[in-house]
Amino acid sequence: MTEDQLPDQERLMRMGESPSNRRELLRKLVWIGVWLVFLSAPVHDLAAGHHTLAGTAAGWTGLAAFVGLYLALVFRNMGRPFSRPLVVGLIVALGVLAVVLCLTLGPAWLGLFCYVSVACGATLPVRAAYWAVPATGAVMMLVGLRTDAEEARNLVLLVLLIGFAMIGVGQLVRTTIELRRARATVAQLAANEERLRLARDLHDLLGHSLSLITLKSELAGRMLPDHPDKAAQQVADIEQVSRQALVDVREAVSGYRRPRLSAELAGAQVALTAAGVSAELPAEPDLTGVPEESESALAWVLREAVTNVVRHSGAQRCVVGLVRRQTLDGPMLELSVEDNGSGGSGSGPGNGLTGLTERLEKAGGMLEAGRVRHGFRLVARVPAATPVNVGSRA
Repeated sequence: MTEDQLPDQERLMRMGESPSNRRELLRKLVWIGVWLVFLSAPVHDLAAGHHTLAGTAAGWTGLAAFVGLYLALVFRNMGRPFSRPLVVGLIVALGVLAVVLCLTLGPAWLGLFCYVSVACGATLPVRAAYWAVPATGAVMMLVGLRTDAEEARNLVLLVLLIGFAMIGVGQLVRTTIELRRARATVAQLAANEERLRLARDLHDLLGHSLSLITLKSELAGRMLPDHPDKAAQQVADIEQVSRQALVDVREAVSGYRRPRLSAELAGAQVALTAAGVSAELPAEPDLTGVPEESESALAWVLREAVTNVVRHSGAQRCVVGLVRRQTLDGPMLELSVEDNGSGGSGSGPGNGLTGLTERLEKAGGMLEAGRVRHGFRLVARVPAATPVNVGSRA
């Protein structure tokens, strides 16, 4: 559950995206190529020498052309698809090749219609695919009447099932892409809203102060020749107002940069639910008397812990607890995050846990993290009250 322990799933290509490197390209080729197992019958038919030399050469040529068209269609469709007319033309070419090869070389080639069905389900729009897949099965049955009707009947259910399955996969890919775009849009809107809110707050903070500074500067300018003492008082007021404005701006910016525990709890609920992790989180916390530095430190811990649960642990369940405890060092606020995942594959703490430990130590707290019986547990403790300076009370 450490930041630098990325599992293999994080390095895999995301669904519906083009390969960005050679490794992702290889994975795509393996995923698509594994379905070429249905070509075993045509390859065995050609290798067995059942045809003339010219027929065998034509068969290998036709098979190579068929596989090339199929791979071009399906592989390209997983990234940047061809235009709609070109897709239809390639599918028609696949179907024609399948028909010609089956009629000329025999029933062993009927399995080619499985690939035609897959291409229809994977590349055509849903409404068109619903018609194209059954049409592929019907064409195969007609061809089977001329070659081997029983073999065609045995394959027709597979042709239909694999075609409609690819329609479902295509819908899943499109939905995933739409969700990814929606999440990006929501994030952009949230960022825009935050910028607008910061602009409004800064306007409210600085508008009055800057107006007052401008007014007093004008007064000081008019008083300076005849009443230098009054002008000096106006300058002193300007200095006081400007210093207070600077303090207000710093507090405002610090508030925006400082994470809040309630906001992080809400964000954790959304992140865990989106990742398919069953989440148990506390209700709105009572942070009365808790120093801002302690709350901020716990908010950072919660953010990092939930991020690690979602990205690295592979957990199905995550429990977050927040309790106050009385210790020998005074009242402490304890945050615990426990999941039933693997906790990552590293043998030691990563940069994420090291950074959290340092952050908690600055706030007077501590961090404990490690594997438990059924997963991984992280516990962070911070002071729940502002420390009292004993020397100042004496």
